[in-house]
Amino acid sequence: NHERLCVKGRYGFDYVHHPDRLTKPLIRRKDAPKTIELLQPKDWQKVFREATWEEALDFAADGFSKIRDENGPDALAAFGCAKGSNEEAYLLQKLVRTGFGTNNIDHCTRLCHASSVSALLEGIGSGAVSNPFTDVTDAEVIFLIGANPIGNHPVAATFMKNAVKAGKKLILLDPRRTALSRHATYNLQFRPDTDVALLNSLMHVIIKEKLCDEKYITEHTTDFEKLKSNVADYSPEKVAPICGIPEETLREVARTYATAESAIILWGMGISQHIHGTDNSRCLIALSLMTGQIGRPGTGLHPLRGQNNVQGTSDMGLIPMFFPDYKSVTDPENKKWFEDFWGTSLNPKTGLTVVEIVDAVHSGGVRGMYVQGENPAMSDPNLNHARGALSMLEHLVVQDIFLTETAGFADVIFPASAFPEKSGTFTNSNRQVQLGRQAIDPPGNARQDWWIIQEVARRLGVDWSYDGPEEIFSEIRKATPSMAGITWKRLQKEHSVTYPCNKEGDPGEAIVFRKGFPTANKKARFVPAKYTHADEMPDEEFPFVFITSRQLEHWHTGSMTRRATVLNAIEPYPVVHVHPDDLQKLGVEPGEAVTIESRRGKISTYSRQDPGVQQGNLFMSFGYNEAAANLITTSVLDPFGKIPEVKFCAVRMSAGGNPEMRIG
Repeated sequence: NHERLCVKGRYGFDYVHHPDRLTKPLIRRKDAPKTIELLQPKDWQKVFREATWEEALDFAADGFSKIRDENGPDALAAFGCAKGSNEEAYLLQKLVRTGFGTNNIDHCTRLCHASSVSALLEGIGSGAVSNPFTDVTDAEVIFLIGANPIGNHPVAATFMKNAVKAGKKLILLDPRRTALSRHATYNLQFRPDTDVALLNSLMHVIIKEKLCDEKYITEHTTDFEKLKSNVADYSPEKVAPICGIPEETLREVARTYATAESAIILWGMGISQHIHGTDNSRCLIALSLMTGQIGRPGTGLHPLRGQNNVQGTSDMGLIPMFFPDYKSVTDPENKKWFEDFWGTSLNPKTGLTVVEIVDAVHSGGVRGMYVQGENPAMSDPNLNHARGALSMLEHLVVQDIFLTETAGFADVIFPASAFPEKSGTFTNSNRQVQLGRQAIDPPGNARQDWWIIQEVARRLGVDWSYDGPEEIFSEIRKATPSMAGITWKRLQKEHSVTYPCNKEGDPGEAIVFRKGFPTANKKARFVPAKYTHADEMPDEEFPFVFITSRQLEHWHTGSMTRRATVLNAIEPYPVVHVHPDDLQKLGVEPGEAVTIESRRGKISTYSRQDPGVQQGNLFMSFGYNEAAANLITTSVLDPFGKIPEVKFCAVRMSAGGNPEMRIG
């Protein structure tokens, strides 16, 4: 990050000393039945009792063993943590695959960029970024869509603002007018859900005006004619009424991007969190390929990742369809290699994703879960459904630093370590692997996450004896060829090392695809996308579009940042962003309470007047448990990336309401 910090890095670290920290293992009392209601942390003694580590570990492992032996390995599942280290993620997925005997392992990538990764793997053979976000300083044109970097990726935003000051052009596309819009050459505030139509229209113009890089297309891609045929129907004249952007603006933006010497595309979860999220990303990939804007400085494709190590945890195989380094679990050669490497037989079936696991609990297929550092009782869509599943589990083990909303449903709780209390490697959005060094000890009797996972594994019959993160990282290098050249000692000496780095001494590749793509024919593939609507459109009964978002001050479900003094002082209450005219129609003054209701749930929150929001749209962060936005959202999935559509659902809004007391 070039020594640049965001507000969380400056002011968000005192959560580690909060009195709510878990310091001892807890076991659920026999007289404490599970319900869908959330537990107040101050009432924990009514539900849990303290236990020794030996008792808690034995109890956790016995519960898993019983379910595995009686119902089969696929009756177990696990959620991992994108805030933890690569070593922790590697061990957890290895435990699930070798100890549980299933591929039912997933984490929050399924809720942020799974559709982007699906499209990238399909189109160019790699699920990571092609260029670092710092390449915006080398780009003539920056094409940013479905992202709010000032709020969600503040460090990246500083480079974008620096680039604009240096004369670069910023094309900003988003249904909401964000703070970065004042720096934009073009600000396209399009209608939500019309991404594919808009992007196909840009490609239509580029092809019709012969602005494609024909040489690049011929030498480095396949299936261009399929794409050309598909976008022929998306003229600016047809698309302008759909997306709400004037046809001449569509033409100007297409020309600006296509004729640039270098242009980079960056996107956020406004692209990925739709049932057409994979199609959205397919369009961005095609836009880059057809103009040859990839494989050079200042070009390429960069999905801005959602958590500090979501890139690394995905690389480690914390996903149900891939072993480490994105090796398919259904490929016989990959399966044989990992069976030999780990010394055990492996399940040949693709596992279940986050939402599929929740559905499987309701149907009786999944009976036990291990949740490490994840908070599905807040982060999953359609929370009444998700919390219902958590309450139904026969055996739930939660490993965390606080008694989160999810931990309240647990049978066993392991007190774990926060970031400054552990050593390990982390991989950021730029594919830069960095070493985190332990600065303080975990509080009380809390333990290192890798140690806890290993102790559970041992009790499940897996013979592990790692002595720490360095030894685990040495195994990761063997399991992950793209990181084989990165050593622990090198990370101790250097600021970071970028993968792919295949051999010791290699500098690492910040920019990839210079000479082709990691596919069988070394070529990228165009995949056409048709414009489709969201699963649930607004109607007379539910006339508003509800869009979840993140915010500068808080981190996802708020379990850490709402316990950070400065950050929580700035944004202590849940708010929904509403266009002034919509508030006026309801007779609501800014700051007054409103009630929002969908077909799945209802919340009360405070209103915030925001002229940057289009009329008929509502934007809200999902990190406040007293007004949990995901009680509203739908769990319908993108068919390819299996990501839920939390960026679009139909709701109604009324004046009044009483936001619940905060839990925690």
